[in-house]
This record gives sequence, C-alpha cells and structure tokens, in this order.
Amino acid sequence: MKHLVCLMALIGLGCLQMRAAEDQEVTLRLIETSDVHGCYFPYDFIGRRPVKGSLAQVSSFVNEQRKVHGDNLILMDNGDILQGQPIAYYYNFMDTVSVHVCADILNFMRYDVGNMGNHDVEAGPSVYNRWVKQCDFPVLGANIIEKATGRPYLKPYEVIERDGVKVVVLGMITPAVPSWLPEQLWPGLHFEDMETCAAKWVRTIRETEHPDVLVGLFHAGPEGNRLDNVVENASADVAQKVPGFDVVFMGHDHARHCRKIVNVAGDSVLIVDPANRAGFVSDVTIRVSKKDGKVLRKSVEGTLTNVRDYPADEAFVRKFQPQYQSTIDFVSRKIGRINQTISTKDAYFGPSAFIDLIHQLQLDISGADISFCAPLSFNAEIREGDIYMSDMFNLYKYENMLYVM
Repeated sequence: MKHLVCLMALIGLGCLQMRAAEDQEVTLRLIETSDVHGCYFPYDFIGRRPVKGSLAQVSSFVNEQRKVHGDNLILMDNGDILQGQPIAYYYNFMDTVSVHVCADILNFMRYDVGNMGNHDVEAGPSVYNRWVKQCDFPVLGANIIEKATGRPYLKPYEVIERDGVKVVVLGMITPAVPSWLPEQLWPGLHFEDMETCAAKWVRTIRETEHPDVLVGLFHAGPEGNRLDNVVENASADVAQKVPGFDVVFMGHDHARHCRKIVNVAGDSVLIVDPANRAGFVSDVTIRVSKKDGKVLRKSVEGTLTNVRDYPADEAFVRKFQPQYQSTIDFVSRKIGRINQTISTKDAYFGPSAFIDLIHQLQLDISGADISFCAPLSFNAEIREGDIYMSDMFNLYKYENMLYVM
C-alpha cells in the first residue's frame, strides 16, 4: 500500500510538471515615463529649489520592481524628454561634446525602448540625431517618414522577448509637429496620420513577428482633436479602430489617464498616460499563459504609480553629480541687473514691463518695426536685483524661435 501511494504521488508530480511545461504563465511588468521635460533630478534649476518628481526617483522605483520581476520588467520612455529644464538645454546646445546627459541617464536606468516627442524634434536634428545615436536602445517613430525614400526615419517598432513571450512595441508621434515647428527643425521629413500608419504596421507586425503582446507607445493623447487638418491626439482612435493592441501607452497632453476601451473587434484595450514631469509612471502588469507556443489566456491590468515620495536613487545621484554641478554653474552665472520686479501677470490686465522687455529684445535683434509676443505663463517673474542665467528660462519657458516677416 505504501509503495502504491508513493507511485501515485510520483505520477501526480510528473503530471503537474508536464502541465507546467505545457501551460506556462509569464508575468510581465511594463513601466512608462512620458513628458519628463528635463526633470532628471528632484531639483528645479530655474527656480533653484528642490522639487518632487524626477528620473532619479523613478530609478528608485524601478530598482525596487526589478528585484521582484527581474528581466521581465520592460522600461519605456514616450518622448518630450529633451526640453523643459536648463540641464536639458545645457547638453542640447552648450556642451555638445560630452555624451548627452539624457542618453547617459536612460542607459544607466536600462531603458528598453524610447519614442520621439514633438519637443525632442524641437531641439533640431543635430540634437535629436546625437541623442538617438547615443541611446543604447531604439528610439521609435513609425510615422516619421523620410520624403526621399518613403521609409520611417526611425525604427518603427521593437521586438522584446521575455521568458518565451514576444512583445512588440510600435512607436508613433503626434503628426501635428508642423503646426508648431518650422521645417528647418525636421528637414526632409513628413509626419503620417497615426491611424493610417498603425493599420499598416500592425498588419506587417502580425504577418512577420507573430507577437504574443502588442504595445502602442504613442506620443499623443486620447482626445481625437484636430489641428490644421490632422488629428493631434489620436491614441484612443488607434486603440479603438486598429485591432490588435493589448495596451496603448500615451503622452503629450500632460493629463493622467488609465482606463480600458473596447476596439472594433470587441476586445478591450488599456490606454494609460502618466502625465508629465516624472511624478507618476504608467505601471502595467500583463500575464500571459501559453501552451505549445500559443497564447491561451492573457490579462492586462494597469495603474498610475506616484513616485514623487520615493527617495532619489543614490547611485544615480553619485554617477551624474558632475552633470548636475555643471548645470548649477551654468544657471548661476550673473548676466545683468534689474531695478524692479517684473511679472507676466501684469500683461493680463494692462501694460507689462515683462512683455516690454521681450518686445525690446525682439526689436533689437530683428530690426523690425513691430513686435508681437505673448506671456507663456500667468505668474512668471524676474525679481529686482541681479539677473542670472536661470532667470532667462523663467522669462520664456520654451526655446521658441524668433520669426521675422
């Protein structure tokens, strides 16, 4: 009887092992940052004060999760990372010899894939080409098309395999870039409609890659609004009208989203957006059960994780201390003096010395007879006393180009 029990136990164990081998469940963790806008450190180089929300804090969260998920954690960035803080500006235009601090940071954090955003294009080809080349992972852009060849300027998609599960990530940018930026910043390129582009590439991906999981990494929001005859924020439209996506990671609109929608095939698609400035990350768990190489079951759940209260990763801070200090030295340069505090707020109610200063600068530089400009925030100000380089970033938030007609 004892031998019979032992034999049955061994047979049962063998069956369990065979079933485990045939029906394997793999858990993947997908984490997205988007619209970081130069917030690499928990420090505002413009206001010269500590802030919450940074890649240094994201790094602490990612390190914590890698202890649980190991290589099954896939880390992605969704664009607009090369603009917004003086540290990005410094390595875009001042120190162009060193490895770009953004590429260095993303490589250190072991990102698996990136995507191009409109503010990355804004820096111009010498900047974004250098950055893309220095990243140890592909920066995607399926709908950024070379006019001369009709082919994507950047890699359209990336294949990532984890524990026998094939994940394909398709990257796209909002096609409204020409509405904001002159062609000299994207010479020889065309930005294709997102829905048209997605339909073409999903068909190609299905035929050639046979993915278990299809991910959209789209630098566009879900709103579906039109701008100059293109759909600026088409992410939800693509998720709904182009069947095949399991999750669509969004960006661009600086708004937090996390919900499921139903596509035209009747399948649910998670759409998720962490907003901006690295305060939240999109945090998605995908469980895939496979048997004989085929997917039996798949579940997709997502949330937005607040990382603002995480401590900065000490190893991150140590490694990038030289770049941090170079930026501190840059923004601390004294460049002049002013005898009264000026604020954009005045411009909303009447005459504004702040706006007068911009007008005078534009007239002096251009030689024009008339100047037009607008305040870019309601309460930016430069205080009475010494003026520093950091004040110039407060004066005008974006590296807008002077247009003379």
